[in-house]
Amino acid sequence: MKTRRRFTAEFKAKVALEAIKGHQTVAELATRHALHPTQITAWKREAIEKLAKVFDDKGAEVQANRDAEVTKLHAKIGQLVVERDFLAKAFDR
Repeated sequence: MKTRRRFTAEFKAKVALEAIKGHQTVAELATRHALHPTQITAWKREAIEKLAKVFDDKGAEVQANRDAEVTKLHAKIGQLVVERDFLAKAFDR
């Protein structure tokens, strides 16, 4: 029984970029990388479709990081308030 080959994202990107550049035909790339031409065409199509997201996701990624940091800071503030209240009660006795 033959197992399916798994390709890294870097390899897929490299092959898709070569196909987009067009210096070689898809058939030549398929032979060179031991792939089926349909697979290369699918990777090329996916790369072109998702190319715009590379630029749009930067803003979303920054916002997600900011939201995560705000959540973490709110948790820290809550913890410090609880500690302050505990210590204030301890010194009032």
